[in-house]
Amino acid sequence: MIETISATALNKRLQNEKIRIIDIRSEDEFKREHIEGAQNIPAEHVDDEFCYTNDDILVFSCMSGVRTQNCSAKFKRMHAKEVLILEGGLNAWKREGLKTKKNEKAPLPIMRQVQIIVGSIIILGVILSYTVHHHFIILSAFFGAGLLFAGVTGTCALAKVLMYLPYNKNSK
Repeated sequence: MIETISATALNKRLQNEKIRIIDIRSEDEFKREHIEGAQNIPAEHVDDEFCYTNDDILVFSCMSGVRTQNCSAKFKRMHAKEVLILEGGLNAWKREGLKTKKNEKAPLPIMRQVQIIVGSIIILGVILSYTVHHHFIILSAFFGAGLLFAGVTGTCALAKVLMYLPYNKNSK
């Protein structure tokens, strides 16, 4: 089990020590907000080939601490001076009132956009099927099936379409 470090303790150590904070969230999430000085290496790219030295102190972070805990087996194989997980992730860091780097212009991550749109359309379809005509339930069924397809195949057509919107293109 990898040791954890609280946001307050990490902030104190950052005053006196050279510590590499590795944020394992997606690039979109990282662009929107991250701990100042953190480096973004998405979870799928953190492996035994990750570039570090035996003298490095590595602290891994995500949004809430769940993804870092899920990747702890990868971190355990690393032979740095010290390998830690930020307890509670970015959420804990912000709860302590510690500084983050924000980009308010960065769009929401694509998958959050998909969830908002699909959830809204499913609710709309149910409401319309009760108030206007029962065939509107097809709308909910269609988007529900799309979510199922995306989960099974790992391919989301709506996410691909959303990437072409101007505000998502500018975030790259």
